Amino acid sequence: MYQILEQINRPEDVKNLTPAQLDLLAEEIRCFLVNSVSKTGGHLASNLGVVELTLAIYQSFSLPEDKIIWDVGHQTYVHKLLTGRRDQFGTLRQFGGLSGFPKSEESPYDAFNTGHSSTSISAALGMATARDMSGENYYVAAVIGDGALTGGMAYEALNDAGLLKKNFIVILNDNEMSISKNVGGISNYLTKLRSKPGYFRLKAVLERAFRKIPVIGEPTLLALKKLKDNIRHLLTSNTIFEDLGFTYLGPIDGHDIKLIRFVLENAKRIDGPVLVHVLTKKGKGYKFAEESPVKFHGISRFRVDTGKLEQTQKSEDYSAVFGKSLTEFAEKSSAVCAITAAMPLSTGLASFAKKYPNRFFDAGIAEQHAVTFAAGLAKGGFVPVVAVYSSFLQRAYDQILHDVCLQNLHIIFCVDRAGLVGEDGETHQGVFDISFLSAMPHMTLLAPANFNELHDMLHYALFEHRGPISIRYPRGNAQSQYAGASSFVPHAADLAAEGDDIGILSVGTMTQQALEVRKILSGQAIGAAVINLRTIFPLDKTYIRSLAQKYSMLVTLEDGIKRGGFGEAVSACLAESQASCRLLIKAHDNPVIPHGKPEILYRQCGLDASSVAQDIITKWGEMMA
Repeated sequence: MYQILEQINRPEDVKNLTPAQLDLLAEEIRCFLVNSVSKTGGHLASNLGVVELTLAIYQSFSLPEDKIIWDVGHQTYVHKLLTGRRDQFGTLRQFGGLSGFPKSEESPYDAFNTGHSSTSISAALGMATARDMSGENYYVAAVIGDGALTGGMAYEALNDAGLLKKNFIVILNDNEMSISKNVGGISNYLTKLRSKPGYFRLKAVLERAFRKIPVIGEPTLLALKKLKDNIRHLLTSNTIFEDLGFTYLGPIDGHDIKLIRFVLENAKRIDGPVLVHVLTKKGKGYKFAEESPVKFHGISRFRVDTGKLEQTQKSEDYSAVFGKSLTEFAEKSSAVCAITAAMPLSTGLASFAKKYPNRFFDAGIAEQHAVTFAAGLAKGGFVPVVAVYSSFLQRAYDQILHDVCLQNLHIIFCVDRAGLVGEDGETHQGVFDISFLSAMPHMTLLAPANFNELHDMLHYALFEHRGPISIRYPRGNAQSQYAGASSFVPHAADLAAEGDDIGILSVGTMTQQALEVRKILSGQAIGAAVINLRTIFPLDKTYIRSLAQKYSMLVTLEDGIKRGGFGEAVSACLAESQASCRLLIKAHDNPVIPHGKPEILYRQCGLDASSVAQDIITKWGEMMA
């Protein structure tokens, strides 16, 4: 079926292909990706956009000796396809299968693990410096998208690279998108650069023409070098990249393999850091992805002929409930604002942005800036709501602590994708937020067990609470069946089910899991109460001590890491009061959790209902012996 693709098992196989074969290979890759991802789900549009760029990189560099670092990494499907992993694509993002991101453990061709944005230039500069310090000789290149270039870390690296003047290449893959449409001054700046795409193509054509002239060709090129550079500066002003110490080449057509290769070969001969600016189209070659690149950025299984998702009916999820609730509450106060870091659709803020455009702020892929920007708004009398994935909130740890919590500012962090997220793997699992947020002064941390609680908690956080507060909730509609025994009351627990022997203290949507555990225990004549804590921190120590007096054994159940989590806080509380009650902490012992469907991962982590119940039965038996 795939005439050329089936012959490609390593990067070297790409080097000797003719231009016609490369064009056919590009078509076959796009056909393979569309058909494969339609069955597994995954990041499609970004990968369709980098087909020619990846092929040109393979023709210009020798992997794995040369090091290519892919920023964010969700655009590496083409790279994986050409490095001996074609037959594994049926397992993409499945437990034990192919990761959706670069992974050194998976292949020697993956030079650096990535999953969050704006890190590649720093990593590439470090690797280039290590190469020089070791006296080795290989090329290092970072491929970074224009969306990732909105992240401040990228500019810290660019600044340092201009100082160190190491030989390495930054390839700016400019498709005018991150997940959603790019925003901000950097996006506008790149738009201006895109309006001058003819210069480098003209230069390339002229150089090739001069080299064909016998005798005088090469000398003429040398003589014209200074004149050529001067003419360039007449045509275009210095770019920000040149001002930072880079040689800037571009912009060029990112779907012209021959041209990209020519430019990369020139870049390899230049001393010092080089930035190659390529223009690509996200979703290229598949009509539906070209028309809806946001939808096809990360997509579940779909029909190739129509582009429609296989699941015809989408149930309501936590992100949508959050967005709808915030839009509703914003009518009550003009002080309510919403902030996102380049994810207005994914975090549920699209409706808010449409209704209240003057109170909606997309900071780009810049979580640090987004948090301190929110702190400035709060200082000015507004009530900012920062909607962000749990794993991405980690990037703004210092800003939350230094700029928000130490000043005790009234800011609401709506922490989406808390707990296991599944197929995106260890870089995206939201299991650290309880531990690091609970350690911060003045922070209150809430966890809803269902949609109604999320709605009520958000209302409380906006209009009744003062100071920093976080509300953590999972991806999708995970375990939202539990309706709640009572309405939300700040700092008051909800008794989800009664029992006389054991008290299970559940965090958020783990309440549904706790109820299933309770059913299993009842079959063993163990009566378990389920207590939905709702307010995780600050811990109500008086209430915890009362539970320790009532039950012979307490169990904490949380979708977060054990170290520094809710369970350890309960343990410390019991130790302080010298309670005789036994405690079993059920949380993630290993914070490195691979990709796979959540139900499989919960079982692997020992947090499915059956595993939790068995651990309780074992400990209960030891107590009764």
